[in-house]
Amino acid sequence: HEIVGEVTQIGPNVKKFKIGDIAGVGPICGSCGTCSNCSKGWESYCPKTIATYNSLDYDGSTTYGGYSNKIVVNENYAIIIPKGLPLEGAAPLLCAGLTVYSPMIYHGLCESGQHLGIVGLGGLGHVAVKFAKAFNMKVTVISTSPRKKEEALERLGADSFLLINDQQQIQEAKDTMDGIIDTVSGPHALHPLVDMLKTCGKLILVGASITPPVLPYMSLMFGRKIIAGCAGGGMKESQDMINFAAKHNIIADIEVISMDYVNTAFEKLAKNDVKYRFVIDVANTLNVSHID
Repeated sequence: HEIVGEVTQIGPNVKKFKIGDIAGVGPICGSCGTCSNCSKGWESYCPKTIATYNSLDYDGSTTYGGYSNKIVVNENYAIIIPKGLPLEGAAPLLCAGLTVYSPMIYHGLCESGQHLGIVGLGGLGHVAVKFAKAFNMKVTVISTSPRKKEEALERLGADSFLLINDQQQIQEAKDTMDGIIDTVSGPHALHPLVDMLKTCGKLILVGASITPPVLPYMSLMFGRKIIAGCAGGGMKESQDMINFAAKHNIIADIEVISMDYVNTAFEKLAKNDVKYRFVIDVANTLNVSHID
């Protein structure tokens, strides 16, 4: 669901693309186009959204995403990839990048000088650091892993690093952050994160944990703080995101793999053995000799 490639054919009514352009397709490839969400440019929240994989397309067929040598999509659900942006580094931005960029924009956590905490330094978190620094924000990476400190500070340019299991560091960080982007998908406590927020601060959950969290009601009430969620953005915001990324030379940190390495890649993902995204070189490694 993060697909970048060259436009090889266009329909007679296509206006947005021409043959030879580089296009990107993210998590959705269709929506109703008429509901209140679609009219606001929030296609990803349309009740009739068509996901790019494992969903039913307009004609009732199943969508299979990027595990193929081609994809056919309505031009309204593809974005223009700016020239000069490496395809392999741009592809993961279509979901991972948008997932962190969208709440920064929508919740106003993108102003120069603001202090943003980023929980987790994985596929989402490392991109969030890059976007936040491009917005000229003060960035603190929050993690359970001491080995992530050098990566966060020296290579990604975060301003500080906080170990969430260090009580002294947690205490010192109370009431210091304008917002926090939480990218962690596993179960974890929200109370320490809410305490780090300033009055009216915002904790945005994007990690899709399946374990219901315990809500720190008192901290929320007496700090007028907000816990919110975000599942990405619409098509206009997707284009804005990729344009911003191109302007600031933001790409995801990736490992390019061949199609026959996919099963091994899944095994490595289960062990968190990747920095930070696997990208499949479909065009050069998919054997299509048996495909009609």
